[in-house]
Amino acid sequence: MKSKIKNMSDTNLLLSITIIVFFIMYIGAIIILGEGFRKPQTFFNILKENAGLIITACGMSLVMITGGIDISVGGVVALVSMSCAVVLEYKGWNIFMSLILALAIGLAFGLVQGYLVAYLEIQPFIVTLAGMFFARGMTTIVNKEPFNVTNEAFVALKDTRIYVPGMGAVNNKGIYIPAYVNIGVIVALLVVIVLFVVLRWTKVGRHYYAVGGNRQSALMLGINVKRTIFSSHVICGLLAGLAGFVYFLNIGSGSPTHASGMEMNAIASSIIGGTMLTGGVGNIIGTLFGVLSLSTIQNIVASAGLGEAWWTGITIAGMLCLFLVIQSIIMANKKKG
Repeated sequence: MKSKIKNMSDTNLLLSITIIVFFIMYIGAIIILGEGFRKPQTFFNILKENAGLIITACGMSLVMITGGIDISVGGVVALVSMSCAVVLEYKGWNIFMSLILALAIGLAFGLVQGYLVAYLEIQPFIVTLAGMFFARGMTTIVNKEPFNVTNEAFVALKDTRIYVPGMGAVNNKGIYIPAYVNIGVIVALLVVIVLFVVLRWTKVGRHYYAVGGNRQSALMLGINVKRTIFSSHVICGLLAGLAGFVYFLNIGSGSPTHASGMEMNAIASSIIGGTMLTGGVGNIIGTLFGVLSLSTIQNIVASAGLGEAWWTGITIAGMLCLFLVIQSIIMANKKKG
C-alpha cells in the first residue's frame, strides 16, 4: 500500500483524498440527515448554486498551479453581474451583447494584472488586491442600488431547465418530479472538462506545472516563464468574467454586495481540491470536488439547524485546516518513503 502511494503523483494522490472525503461526507449526510440528501435534485441544486464558483475556482487553480494567486475574482464577478444587469434592464442590450461585455471585463482585468505580475514582476497578491478594490468600487459606480432584472429574454434563459434522464424523485403527493440543471451548470462542467484536458494532455498544461514547480528549472527547459504566468492570469480573468455572467444568470439581479467572499471560497475550494499554494500541484477535477465539498458542508451545517453565518465560517475554516493537515502529512510521509 505504501509503495502504491509513493508511486502516485502528488496531484493524483491529493485528488484521490479529496474525492474520498467528499463521498464520505455526502454519504454521511444521507445517512444522518435523512431524505433531503437522498434526492438527486439536492445534488444538482448544489451544482446550480455553485456554477459560478466552479468556474471561478478553476481559474484560481490555474493561477495557483503556476505559483500565483488572484484575489480579484470575487470583485470581477460582482462587477460583471452588476454591469450585465444594468445593460439588460436599462440600456436595452440583448443577452449576447451582455455576455460579450462580461467576457471583455474579465479579459481586461486578466490582461492588466497578468502584465503587472508577469512582466513587471510585482507580487500577485498586491496586484490582485488592488484589482479587487477597483472592481468593488466600480461595481458601486455602475449602480448603487440592488434590483431584479425583468428582461423577458434573460428571464426565459434563466428559467430554462435541462432535465437529467433517469434521475428524479417522487414528492409527497406521489408525483414523479424529474431532476434538472440549468444552463450555468452545463457551462461550468464544460469549463472543467476543457481545463482538465489542457492541463493533463497538452504541452501548455505541462508548462503551467513546470513553472509552478520550479521556475529556474522551467527556464532551463526553454519554457517562456513570463508568458506562461501572463497567460494564466489572462485565462483566470476571462473565466472570472464568464463566472460573473453564470452567477448573474443564477441570481437574476444586480447588487454591490453580490459575490462577497467568492475569492476566498475559490481559494478554499482549490486547496481542498488538492491544489498547493506553493505551485506545481493541482487538478481541475479536484477543484470541482473542492467546491462540492465546501457547499456540502455548508448544507450539512444548515440542515443541522446551525444556520448562523459564524457556524458556516467555523466549519469551512475547520475543513480547510483539515485538508491542509492531510496534505502536509501525506506529502511528508511520501517524501520519507
